Amino acid sequence: MMISIIIPFYNEVESLPILIDRLVLECKKIGKEYEIILVDDGSCDAGVSKLKIKSEKFKVLKHKKRLGKGEALSTGIKNSSGDILVFMDADLQNDPADLPSLLAKINGGYDFVNGVRIGRHENSPILSLYSSLAEKFLRIFARSPYKDINCGFKAFKRSVIKDFPFYSNNFRFFPLYVYYNGFKVTETEVKDNPRQFGKSKFGAGKLMAGILDTLTAFFLYKFAERPLYFFGGVGAVLFLTGFLVSFVLTIERLFFGVMLSTRPLLWLGILLIIIGIQIIMTGIIGELIVYLNQISKIKDQRRN
Repeated sequence: MMISIIIPFYNEVESLPILIDRLVLECKKIGKEYEIILVDDGSCDAGVSKLKIKSEKFKVLKHKKRLGKGEALSTGIKNSSGDILVFMDADLQNDPADLPSLLAKINGGYDFVNGVRIGRHENSPILSLYSSLAEKFLRIFARSPYKDINCGFKAFKRSVIKDFPFYSNNFRFFPLYVYYNGFKVTETEVKDNPRQFGKSKFGAGKLMAGILDTLTAFFLYKFAERPLYFFGGVGAVLFLTGFLVSFVLTIERLFFGVMLSTRPLLWLGILLIIIGIQIIMTGIIGELIVYLNQISKIKDQRRN
């Protein structure tokens, strides 16, 4: 069994040598075959050039420009050969000493292990509260089983990653993809060390982007094959609300003589009916696209 540890980084020249020393020491204790893949996502601090690594255990890859963490992870995956893959951050906040606990869960039969940071060091108390509320929001609305979906320390079997296309920042909903596709997932506590060098790149903006990305994942993996379930539900609610408003106003006009010219609510009711119908039709068109796509796949399989 071989372990591939993928570490994307951007301007982390001070922390990388320390991280590498600690990580190599931990990997030797584990006693398994391993490789460490460092992916420089277009750093401007000469991070890669200052790393003097002469070992077959290491691969150092570099993007010519900054493409995003998702692309960096994708580059690492494409150049990895391990049966088990590990993601970790380069800023020393993830502790290599926690690697055995993640691998123990994999050896225990789980397909994916997500780290849960304890003693978290956020940029500010406000961001800490915001992050906590965001996690609760995702557990409720996206049915996320994770307590700390944004933790960068994860371990998983290669089979988990087979059909997931990493790009840009979609790495944020990779844990949900794993869960929605029926893989066996769990979590384990990991330390969150204070940042020693530089400034954190994680802030309120990225946290909000993470929430939106995760909700996108929820939609894609829950409704991609049955879009009418989503659009039909939303459209039906709007249509029925508009119909109810219009019906009540019509009753008032016919039986109580209320003049509708003074009731702008009528226009709202009509507007809701029209929008509801349009959204339902969007769902129907989506169903047709899914159906035609499935027919195309069946024809391609028969040809092959």
